[in-house]
Amino acid sequence: MIVKNCCRDATSEIRSRYLSICELVTTVFLIPQRYVLGVMGFLAIINSYTMRVSISVAITEMVPPKNSSSHKSDICSYSDSGSSTTNSVTDGSKLYDWNESTQGLILSSFYWGYAGTQLLGGYLSERYGGKYTLGIGLLISAICTLITPWVIYGTDGNSGMLIFLRVVEGLGEGTTYPALNALLANWVPKQERGRIGALIYAGNQMGTIVSNLISGQLIEATRDWASVFFLFGSLGIVWFVLWQLLCYSDPDSHPFISESEKLYLRREVESVTLKKKKYIPWKKICTNMPVVALVAAQIGHDWGFYMMTTDLPKYMKGVLKFNVADNGIWSSIPYVSMYVISMFCGWFCDWLIRKDYLSVTMARKYFTTVASVGPAIFLVAASYSGCNRALSITMFTTAMGFMGAFYCGMKINALDLSPNYAATVMGIENTAGAITGIVTPYLAGVLTPDQTLTQWREVFWIAFGVFFATNIFYLIFASGEIQEFNNEKQSDDGGEK
Repeated sequence: MIVKNCCRDATSEIRSRYLSICELVTTVFLIPQRYVLGVMGFLAIINSYTMRVSISVAITEMVPPKNSSSHKSDICSYSDSGSSTTNSVTDGSKLYDWNESTQGLILSSFYWGYAGTQLLGGYLSERYGGKYTLGIGLLISAICTLITPWVIYGTDGNSGMLIFLRVVEGLGEGTTYPALNALLANWVPKQERGRIGALIYAGNQMGTIVSNLISGQLIEATRDWASVFFLFGSLGIVWFVLWQLLCYSDPDSHPFISESEKLYLRREVESVTLKKKKYIPWKKICTNMPVVALVAAQIGHDWGFYMMTTDLPKYMKGVLKFNVADNGIWSSIPYVSMYVISMFCGWFCDWLIRKDYLSVTMARKYFTTVASVGPAIFLVAASYSGCNRALSITMFTTAMGFMGAFYCGMKINALDLSPNYAATVMGIENTAGAITGIVTPYLAGVLTPDQTLTQWREVFWIAFGVFFATNIFYLIFASGEIQEFNNEKQSDDGGEK
């Protein structure tokens, strides 16, 4: 009895101290917790992209330099110090004879797993909350990234083992966007979705910038491609620890949130959000035309974006002949443009809606169109820039700048259609989009065996067609209004009502 009382007293004291700390944190940290979530979500996307994209620069230094003796009339040559016909990694034991098709498989394999957990991520997030779904998924990805060099060394460059590891890494990251959408649905009022959504989703540009920029410089400095995997895998684990300490699935479970913010979010968010969702109306979601239009727009966006994130460093080395350090720098520049434009468009989109200059539906269609037509035109223009490095980089940068308008357009459209099932809708659209991540790197590898200008031009013309076709479909069927399936209730027998 004495021991039991002591334990009870100790537990009460610990709880009291914990609550006191929470009150202190709430008082000292005046930043609203939805903005803390926004920043941590932004860092989550940054980490997810540094871990998935780091191999895009690293793989250019993991294979021996390509012999360009054939097709000389269609291959660029330079004499300046920024060109490279050799690798920064000179240790032959760390170079592997993977042809372009094999490299395409390695780059695409992440998306095999990524496509497989989108719907599962949506389901887990809506049933059990986004905090752990997101956190555990990125922890798996971080561990896979960290051990990548050891797996490659231990198997003597067996591409099959590397592909398997990348699939597992993709499985971990597949929950990221559905979980974030579930969190946004619980935390972000409608009038703040543009800027907070743009902040979070702009993390993919920042992650690509950081990954390309640091990877090139780090490989050049260490003469070892393994260093990038060690760095980004470790940073992913650090993020996981901070995420578990700072963020929660909903305002009611958050110990640091102020009462005023909690009341505000109850008034602005909970009015359209069901607290418990016993089932998911799959049929009504999958046959809803605005959802189908959103899937089409996601395919268009991801086709162009994944093609650039996985293959731009290969274009910079294979066609424009940049060394690894310069490759990292110039491959990151287009995403700086994309990041800046996405931040501006997020603010501008919210302003247009708030002032009633555009309806939510028209705003989503307008910015999605800007983000489709611009990249389609300027990616093709880049392929006709020939060996002019400055012009090519300018075209790539302009194309990716236009693409920044996607995030206040179709990317947050799932929240408009269904706050209750935003994670599920995001899971559906991201599954379709992830398939393009499987297709585009492999297709680019197959179409560009000699890394010539003409071969790459075919790749960009295909992207042009995908952008235009998917955008036309989105313009016809998209909506910014809450759909009927959002308020579906479960009948007593567990079915739809």
